[in-house]
Amino acid sequence: MAIERTFAMIKPDAVQRGLVGEIVGRFEKKGIKIVAMKLMQVPRELAEKHYEIHKGKPFYPPLIEYITSGPVVPMVLEGDDVITVARRMMGATNPKQGAPGEMRFDFGQQIGRNIIHGSDSPETAKFEIGLWFGEELAGYTKIDAAWLYE
Repeated sequence: MAIERTFAMIKPDAVQRGLVGEIVGRFEKKGIKIVAMKLMQVPRELAEKHYEIHKGKPFYPPLIEYITSGPVVPMVLEGDDVITVARRMMGATNPKQGAPGEMRFDFGQQIGRNIIHGSDSPETAKFEIGLWFGEELAGYTKIDAAWLYE
């Protein structure tokens, strides 16, 4: 078992469409623990740091405009192999290339409005968690842990 943490962010299109509860509920039903979560408007400086890897690419300016256009719900998820599990639950970056049951396929319409972001590696997760939350993470034991893990 590899208990780890990852960063996920419900994007402005999902917040505006009232999908926050559905998305959070899917993670909780899977047994994934939420250790941090907030609703916030993304400052431009934070958006630029988060997406710095894409700076210079043609989609970078519209991406920054979009992610700062409305509130988002950043969160830290914890669970067994949670980076891989959460990304599989989110599905293909392009919702049209996904499959039923994946969040992006079920709710997204276009690659630029794909409802959720998730870290793609332990290194990225550590960077993104630190960027968005610093040290303000809740430490608690869920009562269902004995029923989820051997």
